[in-house]
Amino acid sequence: MSQKSTYTVTGMTCQHCVASVTEEVREIPGVENVEVDLPSGAVTVTSAESLDDAAVAAAVEDAGYSLA
Repeated sequence: MSQKSTYTVTGMTCQHCVASVTEEVREIPGVENVEVDLPSGAVTVTSAESLDDAAVAAAVEDAGYSLA
C-alpha cells in the first residue's frame, strides 16, 4: 500500500524550480510519484514504503532548496 508524505520546500519561485525538486526527489528509491504545489511550496511524495526524511531533505538540497 502506498504512503503519502507532504513536505514544505522553501525558495521555489518558478516551474524550473518545481522540475528540479521533482527530478531529485523521484530518484529516491521507492518513490512512485511527486506532486509540487508552487504557491504553497508543498511537495507531496507517494512512495511504496515510509520515506527517510533525511533522504528527502538531501534530495531537495541537491536541487538547490531546503525544507521548511
